[in-house]
Amino acid sequence: MTRAWSEVEFAQKVIAYYHQSGRKDLPWQNTQDPYRIWLSEIMLQQTQVKTVIPYYQKFLQAFPSVLDLANAEQDQVLHLWSGLGYYSRARNLHKAAKMIRDEFAGQFPENQAELESLPGIGRSTAGAIAAFAFNKPSAILDGNVKRVLARCFAIEGWYGQTTVLNQLWELSEKLTPNQETAGYNQAMMDLGALVCKRSKPLCQECPLTAHCLAFQQDRVSELPHKKPKKARPAKSVYWLIYLDKQRILLQKRPPSGIWGGLWSLPEVERTEAVKQNYSSARRLPEILHKFSHYDLHITPLLMNKTIEKTMQQEPNMSIMEADSSDWYSLTEPLEELAIGLPTPVTNLLKQLKQTLE
Repeated sequence: MTRAWSEVEFAQKVIAYYHQSGRKDLPWQNTQDPYRIWLSEIMLQQTQVKTVIPYYQKFLQAFPSVLDLANAEQDQVLHLWSGLGYYSRARNLHKAAKMIRDEFAGQFPENQAELESLPGIGRSTAGAIAAFAFNKPSAILDGNVKRVLARCFAIEGWYGQTTVLNQLWELSEKLTPNQETAGYNQAMMDLGALVCKRSKPLCQECPLTAHCLAFQQDRVSELPHKKPKKARPAKSVYWLIYLDKQRILLQKRPPSGIWGGLWSLPEVERTEAVKQNYSSARRLPEILHKFSHYDLHITPLLMNKTIEKTMQQEPNMSIMEADSSDWYSLTEPLEELAIGLPTPVTNLLKQLKQTLE
């Protein structure tokens, strides 16, 4: 029989776990610098700690302060973010840094509402910054915390639904203590990441097991409920490879949308109507790139005609920014290209470099 517990007892159990087993030596811990805390929180959205650490360290080397970031060029920012994915995070990070410089006199705001006014900072991220940087009793609700709460309290429904999300926020606000909030929040994230894992949770190591409804009801594998399945959409495109004396043509994508602001190859949607225009081009192996919400099937084509000739046949060819194209030498190390490149483009350029060597 599961025994009910008070908010105070719940928080005490979580804080005790933090002191005994919580992570305390990550690169963004042991500091109250809001810039470093903010940067880590943005990078950790939908990305694992071990992946984030080297990016975080390189980013801080290049931009040690929020003003350094604000004064940087977007290409510099996206270059250092290349490979980390979810590039809107980097664009919003840069926009927010400029807002802090221009609207907050270079000082990070402490107020929850002002934090949430910055691009890319939602309610949970604002709560984390307020708690870790400014010692405020602010609640958080990232993916790990959602999972812990959904299992402990047997919350029904997928938490992408507003009613379920509101229920979880209400729980998080009620359970978050006024004292040792930072330790409590860190422990809740650690419990979700290290113990109450999505698959193969370590329930015997969890300090909350005695009260966990999912554990007591043998529903740990069922909760939290998954997003209802629906057909996964797909899109097919051609990437056009124009080579000239070991140089390749790259174009900058629009500032918003998929891979916004990054450099890629000229792109054409692959439809039956346009296939005949590219029948003579040499096809390279297809690339499948999975985004969170759809699959992108990419067919690279080694073009045997000029860009001008292609544009005549396909005047609406490119989704790229006008007048934002340049030739890049394949003989130079990719790391020296101070531009942001999507991972599939980086991999394709490496393959082309090998064929030229």
